[in-house]
Amino acid sequence: MHHHLSRQNFDPSHWVSSLDPRIKLLSAFALLGLVISSQGIGFPLLVTVVSLVLCLNLGVTLKTLALRFSEPAFIAVTVLVLKLFCAGSVALFTWRVAGIELVGHRDGLWEGLQIVGRIAGGVTVLAVVGFSTPFTELMAALSWLRVPQALIDVALFAWRYLFLLLEDAQVVYHAQRNRLGYVGYRRGLSSFGTLAGVLVIKAFDNSQSVTTAMVQRGYDGQMPMLLHKPFVAREVFCSLIFVSSLALIRFI
Repeated sequence: MHHHLSRQNFDPSHWVSSLDPRIKLLSAFALLGLVISSQGIGFPLLVTVVSLVLCLNLGVTLKTLALRFSEPAFIAVTVLVLKLFCAGSVALFTWRVAGIELVGHRDGLWEGLQIVGRIAGGVTVLAVVGFSTPFTELMAALSWLRVPQALIDVALFAWRYLFLLLEDAQVVYHAQRNRLGYVGYRRGLSSFGTLAGVLVIKAFDNSQSVTTAMVQRGYDGQMPMLLHKPFVAREVFCSLIFVSSLALIRFI
């Protein structure tokens, strides 16, 4: 189960997966800057479509995409609704709900659509990087980019033991359900509190065991990262052409 939960959703034979993670990160940061600084929704939508096509070409299923984008989509819809009804001055329509008059604004809708476009473009760009890069290689690339080592170490430990805690949670949860622990609101809330307490205790015990084991194996606070191979000129050139082409479209 641990292998199933921790495996990456990418096709290692795809050309995007074979790119140097450092090049993918730098290209993603450049595209994020272009998307965030763009005015209008045309360019962010173009980046969104290109990124979604790459995700599907990597073999990512529509169900996985829907789950990955559900939270950003909720945030985007919330921002759009708030902008529509709470910002702007040009009335677009009026809606009465339970005696309350809600006024939708044309300029507020446009501002909300711009923000939604930036959210969609940024999230899909990062999704391409996430779906095409193993987590350890991604952390190694961030280390090369001089991200603080403490953050990388914490992320690696969290990634390693998050799935173990999830398996423990599933075991406890199924045991509680078999004993009718979630029948009724009060009993369900009590069972959930017990589950949370068990996970906290297990996390604390695991942290002590891991610390002792790593100190005994010579851990000095520095996590050894992957050795980086030299950049491939062809990959650098193709990435520059791709990002430059989108940047040209952005500024036209």
